[in-house]
Amino acid sequence: MADNDNFDFDKGDYVVYPAHGVGQIEGVETQSIGGMDVSLYTVSFEKDRMRLKIPTFKAEASGLRKLSTGDRLQDAIKTLQGRSRIRRTMWSRRAQEYETKINSGDPVSIAEVLRDLKRSNDDTEQSYSERQIYQSALERLAREVAAVESITEIQATEQLEGILGKAA
Repeated sequence: MADNDNFDFDKGDYVVYPAHGVGQIEGVETQSIGGMDVSLYTVSFEKDRMRLKIPTFKAEASGLRKLSTGDRLQDAIKTLQGRSRIRRTMWSRRAQEYETKINSGDPVSIAEVLRDLKRSNDDTEQSYSERQIYQSALERLAREVAAVESITEIQATEQLEGILGKAA
């Protein structure tokens, strides 16, 4: 998992929530829940038009983290350029593993999914579910690359697909 030793987020910070990808901290608010005052991070996911509230004391346990460092993204890029490692197991089991990797929020794990599914992309025999998982992984990684490098998501997607194209 990506290193994160700082769970003190401020308004405007970009963060990664493993199950949803890149979001932005809208602020910290206190709500009374069950008679207790609970401090919550409000995270907005613009792309999904979604707002998530996470108790500040559960930020670490939930996997909420700051954006990856440039070094971590370079590791992901190296992974994309590596050789595909498709195991000969049933598709349903591989699909489950791919979904788990995507939802981990770790850029290197997401890059592994992209690398492994891109190889099959060259074949016309790629199934609908393979394309869906590939697209999901591509969007998730592109959002983080775009936020880290201050470029658009479209530019990040093109950059990642260019890397995958060279690796193929």
